[in-house]
Amino acid sequence: MATPTPLSLVDADASLFTEGERALFSDLFAAGQGHLVSSWAPPGQDDDGKRRLAKQLTRLDETTPGGLVGYVKRAKVLLEASRHGENALEGYTPEVPPGSVLNCRSEEFVELEEAGTVEAGKATFVLVAGGLGERLGYSGIKLALPSESARGTCFLKLYAEHILALQARSGWVDVERGYATFVIMTSDDTHDKTRELLVENDYFGLQPTSIALLKQDKVPCLADNRASLALSSDDRYQVQTKPHGHGDVHALLHGSGLVKKWVVHGIKWVCFFQDTNALVFRAIPASLAISDRMGFAVNSLAVPRKAKEAIGAICKLKKGDETMTLNVEYNQLDPLLRSTVSPEGDVDDPQTGMSPYPGNINQLILSVEDYYEQLEATKGHVPEFVNPKYKDATKTSFKSPTRLECMMQDYPRTIPATHKVGFTLLEVWVAYSPVKNSPAEAMAKAAAGNPSHSATTGELDIYRANCNVLRHLGAKIEDPEEQTFNGIEVEVHPRIVWSPSFACTIQEVSKKVDCEDLRVSQGSTLVLEGEGISIRGLTLRGALVIRAVSGAKVTVKGLEVENGGWEWVPLVYGEEASEEEKMRGFTVVKHATRVIEFDSPGEYTIES
Repeated sequence: MATPTPLSLVDADASLFTEGERALFSDLFAAGQGHLVSSWAPPGQDDDGKRRLAKQLTRLDETTPGGLVGYVKRAKVLLEASRHGENALEGYTPEVPPGSVLNCRSEEFVELEEAGTVEAGKATFVLVAGGLGERLGYSGIKLALPSESARGTCFLKLYAEHILALQARSGWVDVERGYATFVIMTSDDTHDKTRELLVENDYFGLQPTSIALLKQDKVPCLADNRASLALSSDDRYQVQTKPHGHGDVHALLHGSGLVKKWVVHGIKWVCFFQDTNALVFRAIPASLAISDRMGFAVNSLAVPRKAKEAIGAICKLKKGDETMTLNVEYNQLDPLLRSTVSPEGDVDDPQTGMSPYPGNINQLILSVEDYYEQLEATKGHVPEFVNPKYKDATKTSFKSPTRLECMMQDYPRTIPATHKVGFTLLEVWVAYSPVKNSPAEAMAKAAAGNPSHSATTGELDIYRANCNVLRHLGAKIEDPEEQTFNGIEVEVHPRIVWSPSFACTIQEVSKKVDCEDLRVSQGSTLVLEGEGISIRGLTLRGALVIRAVSGAKVTVKGLEVENGGWEWVPLVYGEEASEEEKMRGFTVVKHATRVIEFDSPGEYTIES
């Protein structure tokens, strides 16, 4: 008896499927996917399961870039290249790309920040959100995490405050405009929780219509080198799926039609950033000004990196007449340099002590006009890669199913060489302190001499940045002390934090704070919330919180505050604590606080 063909198995249950579903099955079988139906129950059995698989495949065909057949074809090519160890960068020669290296304590930086706040009025913002905080030891979405403990502001609120503050400085009024200026990419895991967080907090002051949530779909998993779509191990009528990577943000934006609206309404820039880097908006104004000055179609925000540091590098790659400027992963950079321009590989410049190739932090500023043109040409699709985990050196089978992936920062690979691509290099303390590692991972990284990028350092680096700005402007801020939290030795600066409405730039801080007459002890906490606050003399040994509503003009003159303050106390292993405290390794004990609040517009003076 002849073995039934895959299509004959579908035809035997023809009444279960639409004409479109049957056509899709036929196309998939032609692409080598007959195994999808080879283990089906006989006709008339498991009808619900068969219908469910057909509907899932139809949905995946609609949401997967290029459709399922196109996905399988691309996967076969990439898997074959991976099996043979082919290098996607073969033949390219790296160079340091054009860019701007900024001294964040210079007058030039102050001027760039001021120019950038004007450009912010012509910008939109795209948050390429991550997933849940499970890896960090947090049960909610990462955007709901407090960025620090002094104000207790979650990441999403902080970003909304920054956007509102920058728009206000540029003369922008957040009103009904018919298009979103703040876009958040979500997933099945985060979409509803992100919406709930926004609704419960009245959109953090933004107009509901100015925020758009774009949900990313998953792509099929691949079971083997033949790019066979992987069926679930416990359900023969379900294809396994995994995220495609944050590069999908470009296709989602194209499909939403938002970029076209931005062009029509005169928006000039789109700023991409990721979910748990509280410092990113400190870098955006100056970087916007650089984009405008240099005419960049793509501006990658970057920080100095040590040679061989586990962070991607911004490189200009040349092969014949072809050039492209993009992120090169750190494990690809060293062998590429060794085989081309540097026999020593990825080494530090002896003059600077750092690699000449700037570190990529996955924050991009794109020219909207150029971006729209490219999205129309590519539909937002960026190059994919595959990273199978093989069982052994023969590379014939996988430990577990893999999938194709794509990265947001690979967008420059799709644009013409005529488009100018560069970078803006900022000091780490200004621009970059992501929260992406669990306490255990962070401790291991710190022990190896690497940045821990944990909730602990993410918070403490906010205080460091604010103290650095004030010290630069002449304030007498006591030096940090060393402490250990979650097994990580850190420097703890005075806990000084202000809302974005108070200040977005160094010049704003200098105008609102007479730094020559500001003294803050090491153990002190200072919280400033409100655009109308100015400090004209303050000595603080303890905790002071000043809040002022919009329209309240508050002047602090010659004020001295001394109290028991707040204490950042290390947690003892096994001690009862919240998830947020366990992630950081400390609890904040508020012994005493002076709170000064103004809930009505008017002019007020605070003196001793």
